[in-house]
Amino acid sequence: MASSSSSTTVEVKKHDVFLSFCGVDTRNTFTSTLCGILKSRSINVFIDDELERGEHISSSLINEISDSMISVIILSEGYASSRWYLEELVKILECRDTQKQGVIPVFYHIYPSDVRNQTGNFGEGFKKLVESYDKEKLQRVQMTKEQFKDKVLQWKNALTEAANISGRSTQEDPFDYYLANKVVQDIWKKLNIMIPTNEYKKLVGVESTIRHIEDLLCTRSRNVHAIGIWGMPGIGFLFC
Repeated sequence: MASSSSSTTVEVKKHDVFLSFCGVDTRNTFTSTLCGILKSRSINVFIDDELERGEHISSSLINEISDSMISVIILSEGYASSRWYLEELVKILECRDTQKQGVIPVFYHIYPSDVRNQTGNFGEGFKKLVESYDKEKLQRVQMTKEQFKDKVLQWKNALTEAANISGRSTQEDPFDYYLANKVVQDIWKKLNIMIPTNEYKKLVGVESTIRHIEDLLCTRSRNVHAIGIWGMPGIGFLFC
């Protein structure tokens, strides 16, 4: 585990993981598989699968994103066809820059280049979204044409930035279960680096081991006991 003095250490948040995904594309496939594995590993995951989607992202959801250690962005064909998902993405990348939030993109049956350049079927969905904002719709969302142009540029920049982050793809593994396991491994590594050692009770998956070691140290037996804790090079060695 990294010490609390590590430059990558951040404040421990309410959620370990926030999942951003297009429900129509992946809710009942990859996203549900990933969520199930995360919960089975006792990783606290926030999944926004009950809120009704609308024109504006809710303030409560923005808070949930901010209060997460890591965001997993599941970029699928329909992700850029909704303002809601794009606003999630913008907020996630903002948290990456300002709060050092971990971000893992997953390119689900799409190419990173299509996300980066808004091309292919992914780009078509984005184009239709932009074209849907006619005068009437802009009035409804209380936005001028100039403001909307700035918003579109913000979305494009966010998609380009997300595509340039190292992540996972169905190109490397087309099977949902195996790909999800790889993502979980990435999450696990990031969490164990990000969470300070003085927050040991919140470390992922180690609570029972810590309790067992404490029981061994607190034994009232008069016999001599030795406990060795061996880890990766560089993290130290303890023998007591």
